[in-house]
Amino acid sequence: MTAVAASAPRARGKSRTRQVLPYVGMAVVVIYCLVPFYWMFVSAFRRPEDQFENSVLPAPWSVKNFSAVFKPGVGFGRALLNSLVVAGLTTLITLLVGTFTAYALARLNFRFKNAVLGVIIATSMFPGISLIIPLLKLFSDIKWINTYQAMILPTLSFALPLAVWNLTAFFRQMPFELEQAAMVDGCTRGEAFRKIIIPLSAPGVFTTAIITFIAAWNEFIIALSMVNKKEMQTATVSISKFTGAYGFDQPFGTQMAAGVIVTVPLVIVVLVFQRRIIAGLTAGGVK
Repeated sequence: MTAVAASAPRARGKSRTRQVLPYVGMAVVVIYCLVPFYWMFVSAFRRPEDQFENSVLPAPWSVKNFSAVFKPGVGFGRALLNSLVVAGLTTLITLLVGTFTAYALARLNFRFKNAVLGVIIATSMFPGISLIIPLLKLFSDIKWINTYQAMILPTLSFALPLAVWNLTAFFRQMPFELEQAAMVDGCTRGEAFRKIIIPLSAPGVFTTAIITFIAAWNEFIIALSMVNKKEMQTATVSISKFTGAYGFDQPFGTQMAAGVIVTVPLVIVVLVFQRRIIAGLTAGGVK
């Protein structure tokens, strides 16, 4: 009895430890991910002359860096518009092409279908930097340098494979009886796809759209290589080329402020639609 009584507290202690450890792990991951963003946010609100301070909070708070980002001649407003155009069109084309492709791969039976899927996902494994030289030569020959399509089409080559792979998994878990019932009621296969499958696949399509938009919004290498005119630069390229808005100062403050401006909208979108994103990511994994 004494041994049993002595082992009971140890068992309870182990049980509490097992309950606490997952929360400790989550806290470590959250801190690791958020500390860089917090420091960027704090640095953005420091005065230009206080950029090398190590205090946890700015003292005093200042919006001079944000004002400098949008000063005439900096061109950051146009860069934001360019990023919105490139990311928006990339997302739209990716969804349009990816949805039809994924549906065909999920529903139609043809030879080498798995091989086609393997080739699609393999195309996304090429490092972007290895494609810059041939793309630069091609776009120079066809006069596409400093155009939106020179940034959109290469980004599609990386966004489409992931979109097709995600949506194919999502369509596969949807029962075939949905289309069969629609066709029994008089719908063609195309009408069944448009009226039944597309509305039901909204979580997967929405998740794919968010992931694609974020990837296109943050793209840097292609936008840097294909554009040499200031008015065509995207936000990421514009930030990298800040030279200091206050004489000969280092542009850390303006870069931090621009980083906050570029990042906060994405964070807000993810927080607002996190349930839809999680539902879309997990729906394709459950039969």
